[in-house]
Amino acid sequence: MLHRRTVGDVMTKDVITVRPTTPFHEIAALLDANDIAAAPVIDDEGVPIGVVSASDVLRHETGMPDPQGLDGDDERAWSKARARTASALMSSPVFTADPDWTIPRAVRELRGRHVKQLPVVGNDGLLIGIVSRSDLLDTFIRSDDEIRGEVERDVLRRILGLDEGIVEVEVQDGAITLWGHVPESRLVPVVVGLCQGVDGVVAVDTHLAD
Repeated sequence: MLHRRTVGDVMTKDVITVRPTTPFHEIAALLDANDIAAAPVIDDEGVPIGVVSASDVLRHETGMPDPQGLDGDDERAWSKARARTASALMSSPVFTADPDWTIPRAVRELRGRHVKQLPVVGNDGLLIGIVSRSDLLDTFIRSDDEIRGEVERDVLRRILGLDEGIVEVEVQDGAITLWGHVPESRLVPVVVGLCQGVDGVVAVDTHLAD
């Protein structure tokens, strides 16, 4: 089978974290110095208990519950605007990801939770990484050469056992075109399905005969 990249493959493993008692000014400095949008808040065991984001910092700096300065009636938002430590500033409970999740699964979770990043935890619940929207988008932004190489190497030769040169592969802007011959016509939809499963592929057009 094709290796479908997972959250564990694309996540950032060297995670910048803070503790519940980390002061606001240290949080702001960490986010700025590391050019990151958010940092997980972990307890003494390394379990994520919340996330502090740049939006939370802006709420504090403006003294308003909304970063754009709009008034609001949400007491939790006002508490964040007055927060002095990570425990009061963070968003909690924290939504986490599993390293074995597929990329589409992680994308759905980000969209469904309306968040921009997810801390990644192992089976023991301890933080092992963080995955962001940009990490996931990068899996779909692959060069045509990378895609062609994977199709030729993994789909045609390793999985289907076809000899090199029997099927010609052309890739342009993520769209695959196949020319050549396959041993049996029933293999054509199989080839198409496998090619569609390659990360970064946007379309598959075939000109194959048996």
